[in-house]
Amino acid sequence: MSGTSGRVTAVSSNGEYTFTKPNRDSITLLPGLGVEGDVHAGVTVKHRSRVAQDPTQPNLRQVHLIHEELFGEVAEKGFAVTAGQLGENVTTAGIDLLGLPTGALLRIGAEAVVEVTGLRNPCLQIDAFQGGLLKEVVGRDEDGAIVRKAGVMSVVRSGGEIRPGDTITVELPEGPHRPLEKV
Repeated sequence: MSGTSGRVTAVSSNGEYTFTKPNRDSITLLPGLGVEGDVHAGVTVKHRSRVAQDPTQPNLRQVHLIHEELFGEVAEKGFAVTAGQLGENVTTAGIDLLGLPTGALLRIGAEAVVEVTGLRNPCLQIDAFQGGLLKEVVGRDEDGAIVRKAGVMSVVRSGGEIRPGDTITVELPEGPHRPLEKV
């Protein structure tokens, strides 16, 4: 999977706590912080549920990426979802985000690099957005294990501006790969 490439189809950010994020012409990633001007940017956790647990935890959810292919999948079940509506910062196409191992690097555009930290743990806000959508983005496989499909979370290793159309190249970590877990 190293060397696999895809592309950015949309970028989104919001300086306020809302579920959806408006699309932008570009966003700037800041090393160790996240998306410039986004409410979830910071060294320590910013998601309200995480802050309530322990506000000193490191922010492993600086940049949220979702694969555009998910929108087609949920459309088959009658849901209309577009880029930014599930709160992601970067919408991708052509990369199996959910199949990446922990620690995979995504080189986005000319300079930006994010390190994948884990799976987004979908919350009830998804059902508040569109009733019944939560069960489409989190379910169980044939063995009964929970399957989370609402994208991956990452931290910014190298900053830079990213825009729709930018190339994303995957670089896998060395050694045995650890599957993604919720973060």
